[in-house]
Amino acid sequence: MERPEPRVAGVPAGAVAMRHVLRDGAEALDAVAVEEPLEIRVDGDRIATTMRTPGADHDLALGFLHAEGIIAGAEDVGSIFHCGRLGDEGYGNVLDVTSAGGHRIDPERILDSRRFIPVSSACGVCGREAIDRLLARVPEVVAERRIDRALVAGAMDALRTRQPVFQRTGGLHAAVLVDAAGAVLAAAEDVGRHNAVDKVVGALLREGRLGARAPEDGRPALLAVSGRAGFEIVQKAAVAGVPVVASVSAPSSLAVDLAVRAGVALLGFVRGDRMNVYAHAWRLDPAAPRRR
Repeated sequence: MERPEPRVAGVPAGAVAMRHVLRDGAEALDAVAVEEPLEIRVDGDRIATTMRTPGADHDLALGFLHAEGIIAGAEDVGSIFHCGRLGDEGYGNVLDVTSAGGHRIDPERILDSRRFIPVSSACGVCGREAIDRLLARVPEVVAERRIDRALVAGAMDALRTRQPVFQRTGGLHAAVLVDAAGAVLAAAEDVGRHNAVDKVVGALLREGRLGARAPEDGRPALLAVSGRAGFEIVQKAAVAGVPVVASVSAPSSLAVDLAVRAGVALLGFVRGDRMNVYAHAWRLDPAAPRRR
């Protein structure tokens, strides 16, 4: 028999479920991360379905729509709400984003044939043409932004300490955005690493700290992620104007190619003050040449 997860401080409701497990020959209950579909609609039209861990769904939708170029900022959005009625089976798994008054969100001009294609909990964009499509609408990240190397280690420490669901289940990814002073601006967990990034970007969009009308002061300086750094991670950082992406693991080839062309410093295998710098090392080291 399935049982609900007892509430634990810092763990969002619905993010953890209990399942039976056979451990050392004895039956027990184990905490596992929840994975459920989220259908994102715009003005009633289905745009995408992603497998995600419930929690911060509104931020996830904002971050996804921003990364895809469908909205420029939270000012384009009138409301976000879960469809259906509380208590209905599947309630919470369909989210409708409505256009702000006097503005019409127009996904058709961006998504074209990609509309209605499900998005898995793994990063799934491939093909070098994707870089060309992205860079056609995304300006290069502001060229003069630099960070101190100490900021990288601090961001990775913040990443480790802001994973309550991972500590409970061992089954989630995480993302953290920090500013140039090292302050944590947003943190999120999800079964999909790209969803976690959407959640932290969406949180700043909702707060008016990102987007077309956001002030330059206080913008994020670094995105730290668990797991590998794939193309979509760098894509979302570039669209949000984040100059540095740091990962505890390896990048993919397309992630490196995109980072080089988009002006994003890409760091992998970050362990304390040790790291591999795959693109734009000058953002961390003034003596490093600016190679493209």
